[in-house]
Formats: sequence, C-alpha cells, structure tokens
Amino acid sequence: MLRSFANRLRHDSRNFLRFCTARRGATIVEFALIAPVFLAMLIAILESTLFLFAQANLQDAAVEAGRLFMTGQAQNAGTTQSQFKTEICPMVSALFTCNNVMVNVQSSASFGSASAAAPTLTYNANGTVSNNWSYSPGTPGEVMVVQLIYQWPIVTGPLGYVLSNLGNGTTEMMGVSAFRVEPYY
Repeated sequence: MLRSFANRLRHDSRNFLRFCTARRGATIVEFALIAPVFLAMLIAILESTLFLFAQANLQDAAVEAGRLFMTGQAQNAGTTQSQFKTEICPMVSALFTCNNVMVNVQSSASFGSASAAAPTLTYNANGTVSNNWSYSPGTPGEVMVVQLIYQWPIVTGPLGYVLSNLGNGTTEMMGVSAFRVEPYY
C-alpha cells in the first residue's frame, strides 16, 4: 500500500510539473481572463464617443434653431411649436428620432432672469415624458433660451455607470442656445 501511494505521488508530481511548465494554450487562457474587461472598456469607449458626437450635433441644432428666433424668421412666419419642431427635424434626423426631440423655448427681459438650467422631466403612467414645454418666441431686444432635449438610449452592462441612467435605459442630452433677439422688421 505504501509503495502504491509513493508511485501515485510520484506520478501526480510529474503531472503537476508538466502542467506548470506547459505553454500550449497559455495565450487562450490569458485572453479569456482579459477579454471581458477589454470588451467592456471598448463598449464604454464607443458608447461615450457616440454620445459626445450626438451631443455636439444636438448643440449645433440648438444654435441653428436659435438663429431662426434671433433674426426674427420664426416670429415673422408665425411659427408654432409643432411647426418649429418640424423645421428643426432635418437638423437632427441623422442621429435622433424627430418625434422624441423635446423643444423648450423661453423668453425673458434680461440674461439674469433667463434660465438655461436642465428641466426636470416628469413621466406619466406609461413611462413617457409628460412635460408641458413652453414656447415663447420673444420680441426684439428680449433674451431667449432655446433648449432641445432628447433621451438618448444607453447600453447598460458591467460599465453601465459611464453615463447617468434615467431609470428607463436612457440618459438626458440637451442642446442650449441663449441670445438676445435682434431688431427685425
């Protein structure tokens, strides 16, 4: 019995030494250990890059939309909120669903009284935004703030905390333009 135990121990120690010195398959094992972290980081980088690109696009659209009010084009045409939303749709249609872009247009007497803060989104029972957005085109000399708000879908996962989550798998994105309306006739 002692002899069989010694043989078994010798056989197991040889196998253990062979296992420790073996190099076949080491690359696949190392990749299997690193791949999940690498893929999670890659997805986070791609998601952040796409988010920032879309954010810049929405900001450009807000500036372009603000020019319509600043020069009096929207006021002279008597543009309503739904017509204005239709006008800005070509500016954002490449990355955004036009029906989901929320438009908030406010006017005030001075820059000090104008609010460019992010609005608080309220939801109805269906989980959709139920805010009543203001639409005040302003008159010459008034200060206006144009906000384009969009709920951008995000990928949640091991690194889902990269972008804040509104609880419905989206994050809030906003383009803002503040300006004084020029004299127009």
